[in-house]
Amino acid sequence: MELPRTVGELRASRFYESLARPRSVKDELRENLISRLEQGDKIFPGIVGYDDTVIPRVVNAILSRHNFILLGLRGQAKSRILREMVGLLDEWLPVIGGCEINDNPFAPICKACRLQIERSGEQTPVTFVPGSSRYVEKLATPDVTIADLIGDIDPIKAARGGHLLSDELTIHYGLLPRANRGIFAINELPDLAGKVQVGLFNIMQEGDVQIKGYPIRLPLDVMLVFSANPEDYTARGKIITPLKDRIGSEIMTHYPATVEEGMDITRQEAWLARDGSAVVVPEFISRIVEQIAFEARKDQRVDKRSGVSQRLPISLVENVVSNAERRRLLAREEKAVPRISDLYAAQSAMTGKLELEYEGEQQGAGRVVRDLIKSAVGAVFDGYFGHLDCSRIVSFFNDGGALRLSDMDSSELCLQTLCRVSGLLEVATQSGLADSRDPAATVSTCELILEGLYARKKITRTEERGYTAAKQEPREYGFESLNRSRRVN
Repeated sequence: MELPRTVGELRASRFYESLARPRSVKDELRENLISRLEQGDKIFPGIVGYDDTVIPRVVNAILSRHNFILLGLRGQAKSRILREMVGLLDEWLPVIGGCEINDNPFAPICKACRLQIERSGEQTPVTFVPGSSRYVEKLATPDVTIADLIGDIDPIKAARGGHLLSDELTIHYGLLPRANRGIFAINELPDLAGKVQVGLFNIMQEGDVQIKGYPIRLPLDVMLVFSANPEDYTARGKIITPLKDRIGSEIMTHYPATVEEGMDITRQEAWLARDGSAVVVPEFISRIVEQIAFEARKDQRVDKRSGVSQRLPISLVENVVSNAERRRLLAREEKAVPRISDLYAAQSAMTGKLELEYEGEQQGAGRVVRDLIKSAVGAVFDGYFGHLDCSRIVSFFNDGGALRLSDMDSSELCLQTLCRVSGLLEVATQSGLADSRDPAATVSTCELILEGLYARKKITRTEERGYTAAKQEPREYGFESLNRSRRVN
């Protein structure tokens, strides 16, 4: 369908009724949300784990026509939720052509648009803005000014147009007026200086803004949404009380409640399809990756105020797959199947995402990360092998057996080594995770068994000797690697 190109054509089109009757952007969001609820459609596609907690509160805020704020620790999809609100906007919005603040063709608020209507009348050009372009986002930083958000005098406009500085035509609009008839989001609100937060009072209460130096008030139509990390209230800044009072709804976000929810998020967000490369991630590897984040969130050495972002398992599983992919390329195998050793090789994806308490800092991030991997493997091992008899495997090591594995050894080479361990392949097959026709999956399963027994202190592991009997004291928590010649501290 061809869209109207002038005010006259717009007046004769189906869009005229919605423009002629007053309908704010909050009403627009509310009506479209009601329609989606009646049809049973998903409100925020791609948001996992919030169906019974956060999403209902966001829905209530929109139905109440509230400006709202999402409060939560890092990596809790706050920005994702705000950005997905554009899906509740109309597909197209008619505006006066060339207008900086998306003026309504039948009720313009800026002087430039009013003059254009006077000159051109029904021939005034009209353009259509898609819903995705009606979302304006600003990351709050201490250097953001009132001029950035609201606007200021533009002396260049005055000079080029021959206008007085007091003329409304010399206004340079800030981000907030440019979000007119749309959604304006501010991330990390506490980082905004207090005097700048004051500049939001009018738009939130009276619905207008006053630009510096001009005796006019612009009646803007904007839905204001914010995000903040509670830690920021004490670490870098705070939301001033009068502004908090003007925010209609305060909604708390949270981390995934279950490992399964976390796995769904990680599977959705992680880059695992490697340009056609054959990558098969065992389910237990995905579960361990997610369990690591859960272990970190309850570990006393990790700062609870900072939290453990959901980005940790996403980055970790990507790095794990990359190490498996590197092994596949070097060993010239058909597919990349991650192993437990790949978790240890991917520690760099974890250390930078953990804020440590004093005890953790004393031990070092590397030690904390290796302990988290060990704990997570133990928890997952119990779920898969807790009912199986692993005594023959333990006896092999108690009788003097030892085993060393490298994260870069091919599946065939590892399988030849693992076959020496009494009962190991039998337990792997009984679990249903291993397949005699799939050496890569079998090796990955066997590594889970060995590391699980180590985590449960049935056997031990050192870098120098690999897996040995439990009576020997472990000195290292990492896997032996072919490309390492010195002990990892």
